[in-house]
Amino acid sequence: MTDARRPGRVRRERSLTETLLSITLGLEAAMMFFASLVVFGLDRLDPDWLALVYGAMFIVVLVIAAALQRYTWGVWFGAVLQLAIIATGLLEPMMFLVGAAFLALWVYCFVRGRQIDRQKAAWLAAQASGTPSPATSPEGDTP
Repeated sequence: MTDARRPGRVRRERSLTETLLSITLGLEAAMMFFASLVVFGLDRLDPDWLALVYGAMFIVVLVIAAALQRYTWGVWFGAVLQLAIIATGLLEPMMFLVGAAFLALWVYCFVRGRQIDRQKAAWLAAQASGTPSPATSPEGDTP
């Protein structure tokens, strides 16, 4: 039984970079499910069921990496996984293209997420100090 007067657990605020990189890794886990089915169906490994086992192991690693994006080393781990996804092109050549596309998405999310996180931090600091920030100043609205 929970007491209605007891406040709930306060959740840690996630950065946009952490959120975007976690989403990217989640999408890669879904992609890896389908990629392992393709490798299984094309009999690229002997025995062919190894494609499903290795695919499932890779999916678990991607999901764990998505949960670790709050740490600097977790971001680096996710970056190494991008190279591992590109390396799956050795089994199925189309994965070179898919891996390169996800690497581009990873880099974009990392760079843009950090930019937005810095802008948000500057805006919050300006709000806390009471100085008007460019986003809240009425000067830009006048003709």
